[in-house]
Amino acid sequence: MGARRELLLAGCAILVLVYPWIAPSDYWIRVACWVGLYAMLASGLNVVVGLAGLLDLGYVAFYGIGSYAFALLASGQFDIHWSFWAIVVVALAVTALAGILLGIPVLRLRGDYLAIVTLGFGEMTYILLINLDRPINITNGTNGIVGVDTPRLGAFSFDANWKYYYLILAFLLLGLFVIQRVNRSRLGRAWIALREDEVAAAANGINTTTTKLWAFGLGASFAGVVGSIAAALQGSVFPDSFLFAESTLILAMVVLGGMGNILGAVVGAAILVVLPELLRPLQAYRLLIFGVLLMVMMVVRPEGIVVSRRRRRELRPEDDELATRQRETLYDVERGVTP
Repeated sequence: MGARRELLLAGCAILVLVYPWIAPSDYWIRVACWVGLYAMLASGLNVVVGLAGLLDLGYVAFYGIGSYAFALLASGQFDIHWSFWAIVVVALAVTALAGILLGIPVLRLRGDYLAIVTLGFGEMTYILLINLDRPINITNGTNGIVGVDTPRLGAFSFDANWKYYYLILAFLLLGLFVIQRVNRSRLGRAWIALREDEVAAAANGINTTTTKLWAFGLGASFAGVVGSIAAALQGSVFPDSFLFAESTLILAMVVLGGMGNILGAVVGAAILVVLPELLRPLQAYRLLIFGVLLMVMMVVRPEGIVVSRRRRRELRPEDDELATRQRETLYDVERGVTP
């Protein structure tokens, strides 16, 4: 079983690396770029919702902040043209700070109350992006910011979809590595304890305040990086790209893939980005089919497509009890005990 899994992973890795050269068209390379970007967004939200158990319905706000940070520092809006790499660092820092600032006033909130506050933050950010065109024109209102600079690395320009594909893939792999390392650290274990029982976590000496702020800050920083890359990829930024529906889509990716599972966020993003494109010929029924498939999936497999053993025990305790009884029965048989 281990050898088969390693072979499957190796095959997937090779497919991902050579995809731009075997893709049916440049359009599907572009779709793959968005799969990578949404995978990073879902991974960042998975830190907040899946690992720390903090329901955030305004996550798209950090995505918007990162996008506009890049657009303002790499366009003709203020005639500023910073390096792409410098702006990514700035966007990461700004969104991480925004995540921490959001986390401070909601430290005592849980569940629905936390969701309402984060939802309000997302809507407030959207309104600001629209109205910050007067008295000083910062965001250019509903017209957005166009003519965003193309990233460069020395003389190499990211002016084609296949180039963006490898750029996004590099950032995605780096992001997944960071989450994996943090998840296995003391902080990662503190997040899990916080998710399971905040009172018990505090009683066991975990500083719930800093633990929550780390989750908000790290999760938001992912959205900031994605916002910068997305702004460069599209060459423009518009406020309507950061509506509440975008937050629900990212959250659906986390839930569908498997909350708290690092690989699950990537799988969920791939499905929810590619599936609508495959259903595009059925334009009139596309959203209906999409919604029905999601509902069926949540009924049949509520724990998600890729699920950890801990999450499976939480949602399907009867499976764990059955496995325990089977092990006990096998033990009795080996000892020659008749039930």
